[in-house]
Amino acid sequence: MTTVPNFALYGHEAQPSWLDMVHVERIPVRSSLFHWEIEPHVHDALLQLLYVVSGGGEVFIDEMKWPVLPPCLIVVPANAVHGFHFQPGTDGHVITAAQRPLEAAVKVLAPELLPLLRKPEVLLVDPASRHAEALAPLFEAVERETRVHEAGQMAVGLSLLVTLLVQVARIGAAQPHGEEALLRSRKAQQVEHFRALVEARFRQRVSIEDYARLLGVSAGQLSRLCREVLGTSALDVVNARIVHEAQRELAYSLLTIKQIAAMLGFEDEAYFGRFFKKHTGQRPTEFRTMAHRRLAAA
Repeated sequence: MTTVPNFALYGHEAQPSWLDMVHVERIPVRSSLFHWEIEPHVHDALLQLLYVVSGGGEVFIDEMKWPVLPPCLIVVPANAVHGFHFQPGTDGHVITAAQRPLEAAVKVLAPELLPLLRKPEVLLVDPASRHAEALAPLFEAVERETRVHEAGQMAVGLSLLVTLLVQVARIGAAQPHGEEALLRSRKAQQVEHFRALVEARFRQRVSIEDYARLLGVSAGQLSRLCREVLGTSALDVVNARIVHEAQRELAYSLLTIKQIAAMLGFEDEAYFGRFFKKHTGQRPTEFRTMAHRRLAAA
């Protein structure tokens, strides 16, 4: 019989004693160590709240699968079996908190939030909403408080967490329902299909028109879908994937720049260089030198 591993934090076996109340980190800190694939596991006493601000992927919680379309919030209650498939370079905040003390505080301050702590959820965030504006500062405030180690830390930390949960609940209350939710879900699925096509074909320099044709929509419809769901154009999605792969090859491979350019579908090394500098502000040689220095210093 296969058992689901029980981790305090993914990659560390759970300990029988109480853990610290809160742990905060960025998504790449742990996910990049596991090649952006977090296999299904469970935290028997810990709730996780993620705020994904860039990248994307999929999350699996208790046999349900959601697309991760940033910006979005992910709530993983204690005892929920969950795993993640992130696109390389995905970024955002992760708060891991002891569920029982957090529930005790919520019962006193805002008992209406209890259902939020006990149900897996993925919430799309409208970056233009007033509630969304408060998210990043609150995540950062919770993170700062974990480094304080002074009197009153538990009280301040719990207060910040409850405040953050209030904002999450407000965002949840504003989620679309009925036909509007179904329409948004269909759009999200179309965008995820597009991203899957990009992942499979980005080295071939496929045009946006060809991607749109494969999806059964026009190039204009595809770009509107991407802007509505992702806040960026279809071309930006493709270019970002090419740039990420170029950076990875420049940093970690022994291929020449000409070879990397050819591998990514550029017929001309000079054109690749102009493309790379336009999107990163650096020439490929400059980026490779900087990356090697950082790796040597790590």
